[in-house]
Amino acid sequence: MTHQIAMRISKTILFLAGLVLVSLVLLGATRAIAIETPVMQSADSLAAAAEEIPEADTPAPLSVAQPVSKPQSKPTSPFVVKRVLQIDEPFVHGYYKWDDAGVPDGEIVITVDLKAESMSVFKGGYEIGATVIKFGDALKPTPTGVFPITQKSKDHISNIYDVPMPYMLRLTNDGIAIHAAEVKWGYGTRGCIGVPEEFARRLFEQVKLGDRVIVTNGKMLDMGDPIVAG
Repeated sequence: MTHQIAMRISKTILFLAGLVLVSLVLLGATRAIAIETPVMQSADSLAAAAEEIPEADTPAPLSVAQPVSKPQSKPTSPFVVKRVLQIDEPFVHGYYKWDDAGVPDGEIVITVDLKAESMSVFKGGYEIGATVIKFGDALKPTPTGVFPITQKSKDHISNIYDVPMPYMLRLTNDGIAIHAAEVKWGYGTRGCIGVPEEFARRLFEQVKLGDRVIVTNGKMLDMGDPIVAG
């Protein structure tokens, strides 16, 4: 009898131990699921959040081929023809016209066209003087280009030819200058630009050192044209 009771107690203990073991296994599985579930949800939430980020928030990669904006063009040069003198008389050798009445202050620019045998004086773009000229002969032609006035001499005597050059405005170091001369058809110079004496006097009074003289061979100017060489 005692032996049977002991056997029943042993079976009961084994059964209870089995139940405890099964409970522990189930509890461990449940915890594992409970721990993994938040992690999975977090990953899904991050993926969803990443999909919701607007594309505009992602900086575009730099590209070498991207066009560069061109700089705005500079304002139009103030040295343009704003007025041309009205000349009704025959434009012949020895003739000149000068009219600076009412012309505002401005930089003096002198243009010389060897082909037209003429000179124009602009003040701030307004033509204030025009004359027929004489210029270099075949032995020493007048050079073309842009020349600043480097010297002024009212009663200059040429140290090369020993002749008077009144109201001289030097253009080059080798003797090219603007000066008063007797301007007649068929007469030339050794490269200088000769103008009537009264015109030379008025010009001498107006210009200063550094003012530009633009000498061309066939460059004609009209209203609105830029006063430049070439």
